Amino acid sequence: MRLLSRTRGLPVITREEAEQLGRVEDLTVDPRTRSVVCVRLSGAPKHATTIAWDLVEGVGQDAVVVRSAASAGGGRHDFPTHHEILGKRLLTEHGTAHGTVKDIAFDPTTGHIQTLYTALGDISGDHLLGVGEYAVVVRGV
Repeated sequence: MRLLSRTRGLPVITREEAEQLGRVEDLTVDPRTRSVVCVRLSGAPKHATTIAWDLVEGVGQDAVVVRSAASAGGGRHDFPTHHEILGKRLLTEHGTAHGTVKDIAFDPTTGHIQTLYTALGDISGDHLLGVGEYAVVVRGV
């Protein structure tokens, strides 16, 4: 399990060239698959600013490792719209407020969202229905 808050800011490096591509600015979550679909980079002037999750080889305490600079520039580009998750209001599908999202835990291998940590308790990632500009929506809790 890995926390989003502890993944932000990590350097993203290539395994083949040992080159730093940038730092993790954020992760984009697809609510349909309930998983991380891409890594958004900051400070990546020479490289892609978004890397598909399937190109990530590992997420450790000190860095996120991708295959190579060449592979990081390729891959799919039809990612869902990125919306901030941390600090966002959390609502049930019926509009009931359930605090704010304090953090999310995800599987560092698959990217599957395991838990949403909120001000009012933890919610299984399997309950995630939507991530929008205004709120994160979950199946009734």
